[in-house]
Amino acid sequence: MELEGGGMSKVMKENQQQINFARRLRHEQTDAETILWSKLKHKQLEGVKFRRQQPIDQYIVDFVSFDTKLILEIDGGQHNEEVVRKRDNARTVRLRRSGHCVLRFWDNEVLLNIDGVLEKIRQNIKQEFHPHPDPLPSREREYGVLPPMTGWS
Repeated sequence: MELEGGGMSKVMKENQQQINFARRLRHEQTDAETILWSKLKHKQLEGVKFRRQQPIDQYIVDFVSFDTKLILEIDGGQHNEEVVRKRDNARTVRLRRSGHCVLRFWDNEVLLNIDGVLEKIRQNIKQEFHPHPDPLPSREREYGVLPPMTGWS
């Protein structure tokens, strides 16, 4: 939406900046993101469409299925630092409040145990489409295949 005089609103400029940043992230994927994307693209996993480096709210998430409202985040070692963990936790809470389920995996999980990661995602997809009468406790849905690293809250 252009304003009088041909300018763009501040919100539109910020949205365009976020979209441009997401595009850049798609071209600069980590090895773990590249491997996981190779298994998710073209609806390879349970016929579910995923998008990568997608803006949602004020964030850019690694992977999302809008059909299942499932967000996948791949975290490197820097996410084990206290300041980053707190920021990640606040981000997860906000995304959940918007109706999304967030699964976080360490990058080494994806690199060393892609089959286990895919199985965890597959279980979550099936649960979303066919909810179990006794859902998993929330902490089990927060983490991937391997237990959380020391200090992860």
